[in-house]
Amino acid sequence: MSATEVDFYELLGVSRNADGATVKSAYRKMAMKYHPDRNPGDAEAEARFKACSAAYEVLKDPQKRAAYDRYGHEAFQQGMSGGGQGGAEFSDLGDIFETIFGSAFGGGGGGGRTRARRGADLRYDMQVSLEDAFHGKSSQITVEVAATCDTCEGSGAEPGTGRRRCELCHGHGKVRAQQGLFVIERPCPTCSGRGEVLEKACSDCRGEGRIDREQVLDVEIPPGVDNGTRIRLSGKGEAGPMGAPPGDLYIFVHIKEHRVFEREGTALFTRVPVSFTVAALGDTIEIPGLDGETHAIDIPAGIQSGKQLRKRGAGMPVLQGRGRGDLVVELVVETPTRLSSRQKEILREFRETETGDECPESRGFFNKLKDALGS
Repeated sequence: MSATEVDFYELLGVSRNADGATVKSAYRKMAMKYHPDRNPGDAEAEARFKACSAAYEVLKDPQKRAAYDRYGHEAFQQGMSGGGQGGAEFSDLGDIFETIFGSAFGGGGGGGRTRARRGADLRYDMQVSLEDAFHGKSSQITVEVAATCDTCEGSGAEPGTGRRRCELCHGHGKVRAQQGLFVIERPCPTCSGRGEVLEKACSDCRGEGRIDREQVLDVEIPPGVDNGTRIRLSGKGEAGPMGAPPGDLYIFVHIKEHRVFEREGTALFTRVPVSFTVAALGDTIEIPGLDGETHAIDIPAGIQSGKQLRKRGAGMPVLQGRGRGDLVVELVVETPTRLSSRQKEILREFRETETGDECPESRGFFNKLKDALGS
């Protein structure tokens, strides 16, 4: 079986809209099932293993996957197979440029062995309360990662064994193919460009040098974090293959919605209902803050609904800095709905004494309306 005979998605048993994690998980199951070490002497299993590996190499790369989704297998042939002595195929045009023009295009080592790639970076989304964002907190998270195999210490080799020179490329990491007037180099398919192969693959990691496991990590959430704040844990991503350096883990912070406060940068906003008598006569109200203190807000007499009052330095802390933002209180004048007989009587007496000067905006509006209608 070759990778060109069967659809890559069918090979791995995933749908065409599967995400990267699903594709990776499916590949690992297939690789474990058809690995030559588990199926010694089984040519069909070895062919299936190579086909699945070829499919995964394409589907794990967003650019290659997009090209495959659009053009199929033809996207990776570039018209280079056949027509010469020992036709060659390339994963993308970068392989051709690297071979002909050197590292300036392909970024390689100019014909040397391929260096092991560092492990993949990982993302973890963490939800924290607004209180935790204010004070900061220490937390523990559990992340499943491809960690360095303890048995082989990341080498991929069974303990007591090592590596030997690749017989196909003779340790160079690349092979050559004649293509018309050109001699084209490409990474060795046997050793994947490393120039070496394992004498015997580790029985635990199957030669990968890493194995999936859960790791518990301590995370420090600093005061002042906001939605989208990114915390980097260096070296806590996936272990690199064959002992290569690990990637990083990036924690993205998401702030839970608060029942009282809304946040905008370092400012805290809240809406406070006040009676119409407080709005008319003025008063002082007290607002409990996230800092545990009570903040006094002076309400001037005659304030209108929707007016915002600001308490300097009573908002959120500045992330990795000094000082705090402001607490902004928006007043909502509440019209009473449950009045006693005496209260109604007092209000009627007040209405009888009104001259219109008490509410200039109201009188001004109706005067404008009369002028507009010509009445």
